[in-house]
Amino acid sequence: MHIIPLPAFRDNYIWLVHDDAHAIVVDPGDAAPVEAWLAAHTSIRLSAILVTHHHPDHVGGIPALLARHPVPVYGPAAENIAAVSDPLADGDTVHLSAPPIAFEVMAIPGHTAGHIAYHAPGILFCGDTLFSAGCGRLFEGTPVQMAGSLERLAALPDDTRVYCTHEYTLSNLAFARAAEPVNPARDAYAAHCEAQRAAGEPTLPSTIGREKVVNPFLRCEQPGVIETVRARTGERPADRVACLAALRAWKDVF
Repeated sequence: MHIIPLPAFRDNYIWLVHDDAHAIVVDPGDAAPVEAWLAAHTSIRLSAILVTHHHPDHVGGIPALLARHPVPVYGPAAENIAAVSDPLADGDTVHLSAPPIAFEVMAIPGHTAGHIAYHAPGILFCGDTLFSAGCGRLFEGTPVQMAGSLERLAALPDDTRVYCTHEYTLSNLAFARAAEPVNPARDAYAAHCEAQRAAGEPTLPSTIGREKVVNPFLRCEQPGVIETVRARTGERPADRVACLAALRAWKDVF
């Protein structure tokens, strides 16, 4: 099984999973990168589309893809996405035969109200909820929801690869330095990511284990993060949710 990123727009990734015969794509906001890849790999056929949430940069390419590839479209039942043929809710399982893989569906609201993730052993497609060194904006959800969603993702095995959908890592790491000034592991990761981008390579996927070490939104109970929030807001956050809410509000204007 191969998982590759197809760059789209300014900083999106459409993830393509294939077994040399069949492919699925995750969050195809633009059909063109997918069609270009399929045209260059004529022995591989598109067999399914997975969607994490309703934003246009994640679903905009679906109608054009379906016009040429009549495949099932899996997506959140709690969001209004016209192209979804197979609506999904928390705890559902997506069984695909080509390529052969099964995903557990996880409800992870916060960025949007009905956002879902797809988890298979060692693999997580989490859309815009968890980024490397960051998390998504709270467009429709609440800090309580986002905190719960991130806690759920952080409980996955440390070796789970995190396939998020934006190349935000360097800007997120800049904020992470401000949020937690002393974190040598984060600084080493930042140096690695800077080298990756300088070489024209993606910083993704990350892993759950790495994110627990470098991502301030998963470190809201760490003294360094709490002290930074206290210094910025003038009061110590009451709990993990309050700390996350303060961090997210700060990141929105960082």
